[in-house]
Amino acid sequence: MSNNGITNMRQMMVVISTVEEWSCLKSLLEESTGDKQDRISFSSEGANQICDIAVEARSISFHYADLKQDMTEEDICKASEACFRSCPEGISTFLLLIQGGNYTKWHKRLIEILKSHFGAEALEYLVVLSLDDGKLVDTLDDALLELINICNGRYCRLRSSAAGDTLLALFEMVDFMLAGNVSATGYTENMLDEAKKTSTEDSAMKMLKEKVREAEEKERMFKQLVLEHEERRAKEMEALRTKHNEERRKEAAEKNKYEAKRESLEEAVMSHRALVQVQMTAADDDDSQRMSVVLLGLSGSGKSSALNLILNRAASRYSADDTGHQAPRPTLACQKKEVFASGKRLTLVDTPELWDEDGVENLDLVKDCLALSLPGPHVFLVVLQVGRFTQGESEMLGQLQKVFGREFTEHAVVLFVRFDCHGFKPQSINDYVSGAHSTLQDLVQKCGSRYYDLNVTKSYNALSFPQVKELLSGINKLTAAHGGRSYSVKRFSTQELQDRRKEIEEGKEGGLEENYLLRDA
Repeated sequence: MSNNGITNMRQMMVVISTVEEWSCLKSLLEESTGDKQDRISFSSEGANQICDIAVEARSISFHYADLKQDMTEEDICKASEACFRSCPEGISTFLLLIQGGNYTKWHKRLIEILKSHFGAEALEYLVVLSLDDGKLVDTLDDALLELINICNGRYCRLRSSAAGDTLLALFEMVDFMLAGNVSATGYTENMLDEAKKTSTEDSAMKMLKEKVREAEEKERMFKQLVLEHEERRAKEMEALRTKHNEERRKEAAEKNKYEAKRESLEEAVMSHRALVQVQMTAADDDDSQRMSVVLLGLSGSGKSSALNLILNRAASRYSADDTGHQAPRPTLACQKKEVFASGKRLTLVDTPELWDEDGVENLDLVKDCLALSLPGPHVFLVVLQVGRFTQGESEMLGQLQKVFGREFTEHAVVLFVRFDCHGFKPQSINDYVSGAHSTLQDLVQKCGSRYYDLNVTKSYNALSFPQVKELLSGINKLTAAHGGRSYSVKRFSTQELQDRRKEIEEGKEGGLEENYLLRDA
């Protein structure tokens, strides 16, 4: 979808923060405007402050209302609404400022007030911006990760050394957000009026429910008084019957003791049966909760980079000191990493090239990748780098079918990896495939036209969250289409692969396996 209409317009953003965070943002922006192409200016409109900044061919107008932590909710609502209405055409986004990835109770309060006054729909236009000008938290708070998830991964970090790049990434993130919303122009005054109308109706309903609750409470208290009166009368009657029922109570006590002992024995037997059943069920269902994926491709295609990014995003990990994409060392042996995703244990196996320059396969490597992916593999990821399609990659599908069998393509998914977009918005993967060489199009078609893209560059790091989410969804759908069954390579027996995996786990081949589940999450 083209975003030219959004790209060329001026981005109006309402900033939600304390005075200190607003001052920090202005300071970082001033330090980053050394480039003659960048321009920044400050002004005020009533009680609101405005910061206009232009980066290359794009421009942002930040509008800020002075918010203090000791203000009441009503005063915060008034100040925020006045700041919003200073943009009569609406705004592109609400921008929540935090410092060093630190998400405090004050920020949580601002988000709750934003939802209450502007409606839950406002979160669809929310971006979280971390100002990294000092001390950074080691890991992001669970509440912040939940907010980032609700915002579909819209989280940026701003440093004075790379503010220009961050602002461009912020532009692209807002463009992507607006393109995916019903209102491509952003949050408007009509939305605010509708939210206030809904809030008024909710308040009226809340008052009505409160009155109903009070009436029910009075009724409950009255019934309680009646019950207490009846209980007093019952106790008095019971006292009169005590002398006549003494023997009967003794007999009942003996009977209850016998029944309790019998029920205790029956409960113990039932508990033992249930425990045995759970153990048997757990043993039967263990493999059903596993899903194995093997990454295949030529050297330099980006398999290891893609694997690491999938692991981080599947576990909702955002590193506070992320410095962008760094090329990993070449993969020399099959490696296995695991992570929990969507209630399942996802196993990812990274591989080097499985054949040499003459096309002769390395049988040990083939056996290793199949052993590490037991009880799979369920899906093969054929990794290709966007913008690179060599002679070796054009012949790769034939080689893979020789190694794994002709039915390999029924379990294959093509993953395109992007390393460098040269500062421009990346081309749509659909457009890239439709304009690609016929050999590449034929490869994609033989793999069932199942293909996804993954961006590992620093500038577009925020876009990787929905990309990984979409990729995992596609993997789950393909696995479900085969009834959850793994792909079987007939040239190796299950016992042979199990023995090979045991050798790897015992470290006889230099320790090829790494369990990602044991790392910090």
